[in-house]
Amino acid sequence: MRFIFGILALITGIYSLIIFVRIILSWFGDMVSGRFVEILNAITDPYLNWWRERLHLTFAGFDFSVIPAIVVLSFAQNIFKILSISEGITLGFMLAQVLLTIWSIFSFIIVFFIIVIVIRTIGYLNNSDVYSPFWGFIDSVTQPILYRVNRIFTGDKVGSILREIILSLIFLVIFLVGGNFLVSFLANLINKLPI
Repeated sequence: MRFIFGILALITGIYSLIIFVRIILSWFGDMVSGRFVEILNAITDPYLNWWRERLHLTFAGFDFSVIPAIVVLSFAQNIFKILSISEGITLGFMLAQVLLTIWSIFSFIIVFFIIVIVIRTIGYLNNSDVYSPFWGFIDSVTQPILYRVNRIFTGDKVGSILREIILSLIFLVIFLVGGNFLVSFLANLINKLPI
């Protein structure tokens, strides 16, 4: 039975990797096409479309429904790995894995916003063409975060863009690091519960 769970862990890991490659290639649009891309789409789209149809997590042109799709595969892979090397799984372990899975969704989104804000910072410091569609998209993603963080920490409705960027980056990094520490601590406590 352990061998079967090991095979299932391997399959879910490979499938996660294929989905990741598919997502990266989709960023390049029509620049990347051909038989290989068609095969990837045929393999991954049924699973990804199932999540898209149920969650509708499109925000500012990005489809975030792939995040829970990958997280569920990662969760399943972790369970299969544990079952392939141990006798069983406790309820505490399952609850800890659920907590870690939920946090991984949030941490992925936080890292995404950090990256987009860093891109916005580079554009701002280089005096890039703010009227291009690319920077318009970046602004549409970053502006709600910058505005809210600025309101929380300064109370101002409008502040300098550089101050909003710095405050937002500091807040998001502290939230990410603190969240990682807290969730890891809680997951360890839950995992040790005798249930």
